[in-house]
Amino acid sequence: MQLQSLSSPTINSPQISKTLTPSLSKSDPTLLLPDPLLLKILAELPDSQRKPNSLVCKRWLNLQGRLVRSLKLLDWHFLESGRLVFRFPNLTHVDLVSGCLVSPRNSGILLSHRVVSVHIGSTFSKTWKVCEDSLLPAEVIDMGLNVLASGCPNLRKLAVIGASEVGLLNVAEECSTLQELELHKCGDDALRSIAACTNLQVLKLVGNVDGFFSSVLSDIGLTILARGCKRLVTLELHGCEGSFDGIKAIGQCCLMLEELTICDHRMDSGWLAGLSYCENLKTLKFQSCKGIDPSPGPDEYLGCCPALERLHLQKCQLRDKNSLRALFMLCGAVREMVFQDCWGLDNEMFIFASTCRRVEFLSLDGCSLLTTEGLASVILSWKELRRLRVVSCKNIKDNEISPSLSTLFSVFKELKWRPDTKSLLPSSLVGTGMGKKGGKFFKRM
Repeated sequence: MQLQSLSSPTINSPQISKTLTPSLSKSDPTLLLPDPLLLKILAELPDSQRKPNSLVCKRWLNLQGRLVRSLKLLDWHFLESGRLVFRFPNLTHVDLVSGCLVSPRNSGILLSHRVVSVHIGSTFSKTWKVCEDSLLPAEVIDMGLNVLASGCPNLRKLAVIGASEVGLLNVAEECSTLQELELHKCGDDALRSIAACTNLQVLKLVGNVDGFFSSVLSDIGLTILARGCKRLVTLELHGCEGSFDGIKAIGQCCLMLEELTICDHRMDSGWLAGLSYCENLKTLKFQSCKGIDPSPGPDEYLGCCPALERLHLQKCQLRDKNSLRALFMLCGAVREMVFQDCWGLDNEMFIFASTCRRVEFLSLDGCSLLTTEGLASVILSWKELRRLRVVSCKNIKDNEISPSLSTLFSVFKELKWRPDTKSLLPSSLVGTGMGKKGGKFFKRM
């Protein structure tokens, strides 16, 4: 109903909106959505759109920060100032290793190792320990860890270098959900605080890296670790010093340990026998080791790992017969055996693997000293072998494959055969049905 004035004529003119708020079509419809609902919508978008979405407005920028779960820090001041935990309050995976190292700006020289990388200047370190020269003071790193722990209490995975016992203790107390921890330049003292991480399941300790940094990680630290972290499932020891006592303590206390990786160790003689106390160990890996055990001791003291299923050796020197023989005796129950770029693995060394009677899968990669005869002498004695992988083993020849090997190949479920770049399927294999029966196949690289 419209009321018109009697004193003035009616004029037909368009009505003008006098509302103070803009029309809905011109406003941002997302303003009507609460933060939790908009956050769920943004979480469903692909990762490729996250960066463009954060440029829409400050609100979207803050919401996108809540969706970030993993971060690698490059600027330590970003953490120290508190901006990191304000910008990304829901972080669960944080890598602080690069941020702890002060590198020269615009440096084009990257010194890289398998476990750590650092940019360096044109003047090289006089001490031949690059990371120690560019590492932040322990007090500064501890302060940053305190800021991170208080701002991100739901942290689950952390990687850091050069932290002391104080800083790691703050993390252990504030982040009760911490499950994975990677410590570089870690000594015995720092492990005292690790014992407070009651839910820790995956631990990587890097004590010594030649040319980068060094620290002492001995039986004392391993014993402290074993008594505190009894829920460990995966443990990696890099550049670790120790002996039989330290490994034995881990086996006796960490009853849930299933995977153990030994990298470039400095263990004393006789340490190998300590592995027999790891009764639930399923995977044993050796990486970049100059030797296994120079003096493993008498056979009756070696014992065995009854639950062990996988044995991997990568870039190791296998030149000592006694140590390799002892290793295979200890790992007699393995079902998977992998050799990759191992030096010294010839026929005389590989024959000791015949003591492992339950092997189902064998992988040989870069074992140039092993011959066809040496391979056949072992795998023909393995009655349960069903999968074989031979790559870049130049002394294993196609024309040396015997009829017995051809027959064995025909029953394999998987065979990857490329010992050299000129390897061809020999005529002796034709007619065996390989690649036609059931799940058997021949895979070319």
